[in-house]
Amino acid sequence: MKKILIAFLATTVLLACDIDRLPQGSLDSETIVNDPDASLESLLNGMYAQLKSWSDPMHRMGEYAGDNMMIRGSSTDAFYEFISYSRTPNNYRLTQFWDSGYKAIAQASNIIDMIEEGQSEEIDNNLGEAYYVRGMMYFYLTRAFGRPYYQNPQTNLGVPIVNGTPDDVINLELEDRATVEESYQQAITDLKKAEELLTIDKESIYATKEAAQAMLSRVYLFMSGTYESPNTEYAQLAVDYTNEVIGSGKYSLLPREEFMEYNTFIPENNAETIFAIKRVASEFSGYDHYYGVGGMYANIGGMGWGEMYASAKYIDLLDETGRNDWRPDSYNLVDARAAFIQPTYDNSAPEVFRFIKEDGDDLNYVQAEITRSGNTITAEDDTNSYTLTPVDADQGIYSIQYSDGNTYTGVIDDYISLNRVYPQFYITKASLEGEESHLHSPVISRLGEIYLNRAEAYAKLGNYSAALDDLNTIRERSIVDGGYSSLDASNASERIDKERQLELAYQAERSYDVFRNGKALTRKYPGPHNQNEVIPATDFRVLFYIPQDAINSYPGTLTQNPTQ
Repeated sequence: MKKILIAFLATTVLLACDIDRLPQGSLDSETIVNDPDASLESLLNGMYAQLKSWSDPMHRMGEYAGDNMMIRGSSTDAFYEFISYSRTPNNYRLTQFWDSGYKAIAQASNIIDMIEEGQSEEIDNNLGEAYYVRGMMYFYLTRAFGRPYYQNPQTNLGVPIVNGTPDDVINLELEDRATVEESYQQAITDLKKAEELLTIDKESIYATKEAAQAMLSRVYLFMSGTYESPNTEYAQLAVDYTNEVIGSGKYSLLPREEFMEYNTFIPENNAETIFAIKRVASEFSGYDHYYGVGGMYANIGGMGWGEMYASAKYIDLLDETGRNDWRPDSYNLVDARAAFIQPTYDNSAPEVFRFIKEDGDDLNYVQAEITRSGNTITAEDDTNSYTLTPVDADQGIYSIQYSDGNTYTGVIDDYISLNRVYPQFYITKASLEGEESHLHSPVISRLGEIYLNRAEAYAKLGNYSAALDDLNTIRERSIVDGGYSSLDASNASERIDKERQLELAYQAERSYDVFRNGKALTRKYPGPHNQNEVIPATDFRVLFYIPQDAINSYPGTLTQNPTQ
């Protein structure tokens, strides 16, 4: 029975491309070999198509496991396991990530195996695109299912290396998972080959030489150890590849005002985007507006569930250098990245003082109605009245001596409508592309990340002056005159990681960034999650389980990740 299933799965992989097929329903490999020009475009389109279904669980796994977002309540959807860290191997979203990733690997490998290199520049470039996708998939799969690189990569398990569909799928016996080191090396080998073959400039929805170099800079950064114990060889390689991308001159950081609309630009028209997975409006009709990534973060024009919001932790980071005021009558964003947050103000409700208070071991929002009498502002809850104390009256920041005996700091604001008990700080970074409500082409690499990659790598090399220049390049775009005056061993980790969190939020990087540098994840902010749980980088739940369906159908031993 298992061999029948393997044969079926192998056939599914072979036929997964979106291409015109022969009457028998199979693709004639001899036709492809003899006339690659006529077939490669369709084969590549099929490979890229896999990235669309892959990108949805990729985002949820990377972002929901971090601390940039919260959800209004527990959910029966499989993605709630990513938020709650209640890991199980029977999760259809996890299976989708694994299956789509390996289908993309299989399709890329079949192209590589069937097409001979050196026939023409265009064919070689097409082969380079296949190498890029395969290398990228191995990296993303390994960082999800393998431990952070600084933790014994020579012995910890990564993912199976299966390059292409074997000739004999009936008597198939595949090797177990490679080590993390071997899995990373496979990604690097493929990406370097892509870099060599990709010589034609294309739009950012296709793999290019710079896309391969950008991904290599990230791979080497993930291998560069922690701030306390850096691997300087890999940190230098991360610097080298960021230099290649920046030095190409093909990309530019968007000016502040344009950056605040980053999510609305299609990737082909965005000077900062290096590679993105292209989506089109026809793919976002009906339920896709609800069930896509953006549909969970916001309800726009009546479309979307809008059940996940920016976390109080992320809002506090945005407000660190000054309050971001989203109110229509006093709109003023200190940090440009606050443009991707949209509170759902209720204009018919009274003005409030909003703060976060302790409820036993948990934190919850309070929006207390206020009244003004001259310079005195009074806030009222169901039972008490409080006179607010100015902290920074110009920014509307006050403190309250609350009935529980604690003093809390908050802001005067318009009332934000609630979902259950939580104010809705909608996230629009994964919506509004081309003015379609939740259309979004997931960004894989952009120039903003490249500067931050180089800043971190420079810091790990002890070159704090160069690291500061790159860090402030990104920081000062978003916060006018907000650059740091100095950077050294005592603050580099905190400042660079904070800037990565601010800049790369809702791009599926956060949880991996925390753990790869040996840090613990804390989520002490309102929400139904366990607010008091600390998840160290050594926790077994840092890894996702190998999907049970993959283990059941694997022709050979496929070792599961530890369960405790």
